[in-house]
Amino acid sequence: MASELNDLRRPPAAGDDRRDDQPEEEAAGARDQSSLSTVRNAARLLAAFAPGERDLGVTDLARRLDLPKSSVHRLLTALVSAGLVERAERHGHYRLGVRLYELGEMAPSRAELHGVSLGALDELHARTGEMAHVAVLDGRDVVAVERRETPGLLKLATRLGHRHPAHATSAGKVLLAYLPLPQRAAILTGDDLEAPTPHSISDRGRLEEELAKVRSRGWAESRHELEVGLVSVASPIRDVRGRVVAAVGVAGPASRLTRDVVRRLAYETTRTGLAVSAGLGYRAHDAASRPRQG
Repeated sequence: MASELNDLRRPPAAGDDRRDDQPEEEAAGARDQSSLSTVRNAARLLAAFAPGERDLGVTDLARRLDLPKSSVHRLLTALVSAGLVERAERHGHYRLGVRLYELGEMAPSRAELHGVSLGALDELHARTGEMAHVAVLDGRDVVAVERRETPGLLKLATRLGHRHPAHATSAGKVLLAYLPLPQRAAILTGDDLEAPTPHSISDRGRLEEELAKVRSRGWAESRHELEVGLVSVASPIRDVRGRVVAAVGVAGPASRLTRDVVRRLAYETTRTGLAVSAGLGYRAHDAASRPRQG
């Protein structure tokens, strides 16, 4: 004990400040873990509701989540304030909130997109002879969710499930171009735009000009921007409300996809995009009555 007291009295030696930082770092780490645990529990709570059980009480939720009632109550209070959960007619019961349904409407069913796009993607691949794909936006990245390969095409291009910087791909440009401006600004804020090649657009001003061109002509092109030697063309896929929820595109080597070929492929991807959009409930003749995105 005496030696421990002496250690406490001893002035810190050089380098001891690192030990002083450790409790703070450990505390920050503990807070991060606690926050992650709270988020996971909130997600579990939302998933506890089912079609046959649209409202649940605190006791039911606590039992299903194996959490104390006090913890469940705190989670419910936070979710109610966010509009994700609301109080039901029965006292002490809760149900999913309207805001959650609004968020759900913003994300089309992947299964629905998959089912509708398969035949159209096969036809696009057959008509063009190039690798064809359907992609969606996830944050700053674009992810290919369906594709039809062409032998000999560079393997990096739009690998299924692989992420690429959205601004460096034709599909990503389409998806960024039709986002509402505040949402696009929120996604692109922060660090500089990644430049996979010297041809990539890394300046936000130039990117906005490019996206305006995409909205004006209705399709996008990426030439050497994701990979030197690779060219891609993409057009929008819209849902029943006219929102651009995915993009359909083709990609091939620059030696084959000349400027004239790109214009033909733009027609083909636009044709396919309209076909898939129709399968999702979009009607092109209604577009004039809808506000433009972006």
